[in-house]
Amino acid sequence: MNLAVQLAPGRPRGLRLANPVMTASGTFGYGTEYADFVDIQRLGAIVCKGTTLEPREGNPPPRLAETPAGLLNSIGLQNIGVEALVRERAPVWAAWKVPVIVNIAGESIEDYARLAARLDAVAGVGGLEVNIGCPNVKSGGMEFGTDPKAAASVTAAVRKATSLPVIVKLTPNVTSIVEIAVAAAEAGADALCLINTLRGMAIDVSARRPSLGNICGGLSGPAIRPVALHMVYQVCGAVQLPVIGCGGIMSARDALEFIMAGASAVEVGTAQFVNPRAVLDVLEGIEDFMRQEGIGDMAGLVGAARRDGPGWVT
Repeated sequence: MNLAVQLAPGRPRGLRLANPVMTASGTFGYGTEYADFVDIQRLGAIVCKGTTLEPREGNPPPRLAETPAGLLNSIGLQNIGVEALVRERAPVWAAWKVPVIVNIAGESIEDYARLAARLDAVAGVGGLEVNIGCPNVKSGGMEFGTDPKAAASVTAAVRKATSLPVIVKLTPNVTSIVEIAVAAAEAGADALCLINTLRGMAIDVSARRPSLGNICGGLSGPAIRPVALHMVYQVCGAVQLPVIGCGGIMSARDALEFIMAGASAVEVGTAQFVNPRAVLDVLEGIEDFMRQEGIGDMAGLVGAARRDGPGWVT
């Protein structure tokens, strides 16, 4: 079976994945943390946790709160900073066959451009995921993802600063995600990833205070999957770029829904906190489905549930 995916068609420094299953930023560390539990070399790609110019301590605890069918997080982009990443993590990645994509976040357009330029020629970095949709930081992040002009400006700045493949990750906390997607596409994105978490909160009734130290956070998990799926379906009908589906994927069938909606690849996130092997379970489940259905190429599944797709039956 051919499960290979090309996420940056036409880009000299392409991004070819052996299969469509990726890890979502912030749920898989830097990849090394899961190496004892998962054969990481079997994955399509690893997206490392959000990286900023300087190290960040993140938000005050508590940072996690479980909700029905979901998880609220308010990590606040805690990370080691780009220089430590280049010095300590990238040399390890350079020896792997699985590509590693660095998720980058900034408080200004200049921050994003500087991060992109710094990572451009670093061995072990296979691409960039531009985070313009983080709902639990006080500046930057989601602010750029809620306005088409701002999203385009960040995308264009990153595109100008690097020859690496550029994936723009979109927030669902907008009126029209299609407008943001089109703006990012026209500004030079190679691919789009959606969705990031939905903004939400929980209250500890006994303590009479918000459950999260930052009051609000990002909701992920199965609760957001129908929202994510619909947005992926919408965006796939509006842009000609590869789309990565993300949001509440817990099983192979969940992943197949996104692929049939038009996504070329998927990211598995919160499921890994429940089952460290979830990302491989998803991959093996897709392989089993293709085998049972007699499908020899992933291309036969991408967009199969769309009216304009290959599998639509009138």
